[in-house]
Amino acid sequence: MNAIIELHGVGIAFDGHEVLRGIELTVTQGEIVTIMGGSGSGKSVLLRLLAGLIKPDQGEIRIDGTDIVPLSEDGMLSFRQRMGVVFQQAALFDSMTVADNIAYPLREHADLDEAAIQQRVAELLGIVGLPGIEAKYPAELSGGMRKRVGIARALALRPALVLYDEPTSGLDPGNAKMISQLIVQVAHTFGTTSIVVSHDLYWSLQISSRVAIIYQGRIIAVGTPAEIQASAIPEVQAFLAGDLH
Repeated sequence: MNAIIELHGVGIAFDGHEVLRGIELTVTQGEIVTIMGGSGSGKSVLLRLLAGLIKPDQGEIRIDGTDIVPLSEDGMLSFRQRMGVVFQQAALFDSMTVADNIAYPLREHADLDEAAIQQRVAELLGIVGLPGIEAKYPAELSGGMRKRVGIARALALRPALVLYDEPTSGLDPGNAKMISQLIVQVAHTFGTTSIVVSHDLYWSLQISSRVAIIYQGRIIAVGTPAEIQASAIPEVQAFLAGDLH
């Protein structure tokens, strides 16, 4: 399979504090790879690096063969249209309807007439299991519904890569299950590659092709859920037991 993401020697520090160092990771097309680690381990920083929101101090970040580190802001803006990002709190525009939230990237970046945009919005709402809510506002939605609208918006431009930031955070078990299953459905239906940053151990082990564990700024283990659970690395076992913070 083609490598969609390749990280080589990636490191970054803030105010002299090294957050990530020597990060090596390859993700192939169609995989769901979940990044896990204790609080402050650097997993969310890694997601921001992949989204091009910040740049590393050293190393390469190749997405579909292109090193995004040297790209200008304009170049990164263009490149970012090929990926979708699902933010932890959905990050919907409160003053816009659901339809306008989902349509926003289409109006900004796609050459479509309004009828085609509305058709795409309806299609996306069907995919995430929320047909017919175009006229509602974010304040009228539950947390799980807002997350699903966020996923619909992330899929608007048909990205090859989707980044999920804590997709089940703050959700009850039923909604956490629904969102986790939706991530798998999206990956299988559209062939998207998915990077998930999560603290939700149960669902991460259920849905991931592979899991990467970050500890003290380094990826200390990468493997299938079964391989991670069978790992002999003490820090991995401590993380699985809830004893690694």
